[in-house]
Amino acid sequence: MVQPVNVAIIYYSATGTVHALARAAADGAEKAGAQVRLRKVAETAPPEAINARPEWTRHLRDTADVAEASHDDLAWADVVLFGTPTRFGNPASQLRAFIDTTGALWYQGKLADKVYSAFTASNTAHGGQESTLLALGNTFYHWGGIIVPPGYTDPIQFQSGNPYGTSHVVGDGPASEVALQAARHQARRAVDTAAALKAGRAT
Repeated sequence: MVQPVNVAIIYYSATGTVHALARAAADGAEKAGAQVRLRKVAETAPPEAINARPEWTRHLRDTADVAEASHDDLAWADVVLFGTPTRFGNPASQLRAFIDTTGALWYQGKLADKVYSAFTASNTAHGGQESTLLALGNTFYHWGGIIVPPGYTDPIQFQSGNPYGTSHVVGDGPASEVALQAARHQARRAVDTAAALKAGRAT
C-alpha cells in the first residue's frame, strides 16, 4: 500500500494575504487525503519597518502559533508549496533567505524528485505575480523538482486566470473566494500528482 502524501506548505506573509492562501492550500491538500505541515519562514524585517504598519504588527501577533519552517519539513515532504508576496517581481527576501539555507539538502539529493508548486500576491494586477512564480521555478529546476502548476485544469482557473500558480491582487481587498478555491485546487492537483508518482515508484 502506498503511504499518504506528505505536503509542506511553506510561506511568507507580512499582512495576511499569503497566509490566507496558504491556509486554503492546506485545506485542499488535507481534503485530498494528504498529511500537511503549514509552516511560515522567519521574519527578517527590522522592527522599525514592521512597527510602521499596524497590519504587519497585527499579523505577526495573530500567527505567533504557526511553526517556522525547517529543513526537516522539506526532507519529509513529497510535495512542497511555496507562498510569497511579490517583491519587485521576485519572491520576498524572507522566503529566499530560507531557500538559501538549503544547500546541504540539495547536495545530498534530498530535494530532488518532489512535486513543487507556488502561489503569490501583489498590490496591483501587474505587480510581478507571474515573474515571481517563474523565479521560484528556477530554484525547483536546480533542485531536480517536478513542477506542477495549476494550469487551466479546473473551471476555477478560468476565473482566477493564472495558470502559473494561485495569485491575488491585494489592492482588491482580502483574498477572494476565487483565489481561495484556486489555492485549494492547486494543492489538490499537486497531491494527486505526487500520489500517482508514489504509486508508480512502489510497483
